Amino acid sequence: MPGRRRGARTGRGWDAAPPRSRKPREQPAGSGEDIPPLWTPDEDAYARAPARTAGPEPADEKAAPAKDAAQAARDICLQQLAVRPRTRAELAVTLRKRGVADSVAAEVLDRYDEVGLIDDAAFARAWVTSRHHGKGLARRALAGELRRRGVDGELVGAALEEVDGQTEAATARTLVERRLRAMPPGPPDAVFRRLVGMLARKGYPPGVAIGAVKDVLAARDDEAGAFAEFVDPDAMPDLLGEADEPIR
Repeated sequence: MPGRRRGARTGRGWDAAPPRSRKPREQPAGSGEDIPPLWTPDEDAYARAPARTAGPEPADEKAAPAKDAAQAARDICLQQLAVRPRTRAELAVTLRKRGVADSVAAEVLDRYDEVGLIDDAAFARAWVTSRHHGKGLARRALAGELRRRGVDGELVGAALEEVDGQTEAATARTLVERRLRAMPPGPPDAVFRRLVGMLARKGYPPGVAIGAVKDVLAARDDEAGAFAEFVDPDAMPDLLGEADEPIR
């Protein structure tokens, strides 16, 4: 038998064909055979790593100190005062509603008293000037508004000295004249009742209200003046019930 030719392919030499790769045998589902992954994560490293939270990381690991209670109270007061002047009592009520302790509120308000940021006397004077000349409110109505805002009685009395009896009567007549010009014509008794009721709602006492209406109606025409002369002051409670304008 002839011998093999030199250099013939033997399957083991330099010219041997590369071995064919075999596809991995697919494992049937539920076979129980585990195929190891190419990379196994370090589970211990994951356990040691800190948990990440959403949002930017703080520059400093230390937590910011809690806001000082007194500073929070000062901020609240300044916000309130930026809108309009306030009395000490009004600010105290606001601080209590915001959860500020009474001791902290008293300390802050005392300091604001010292530096003049709170001045109940000045508040009362400005309130009287604005509400009397702007809205025509009488002394009684002004006193009630100031007391409801926590102004001390002595300060209220001092502020109301600006509105004496003559000033109050003159303001009442001005209000009646202004209101009368805007009212439609009507029976004298109806006109009289509406005007007295308007003054009563603004805090004018019965004598001042009836006197102002009588003076203005008498100067307007003879019919209205004649009716005003015969008005019974004892009927004042009924007249007050005809008020049609709230205090504003």
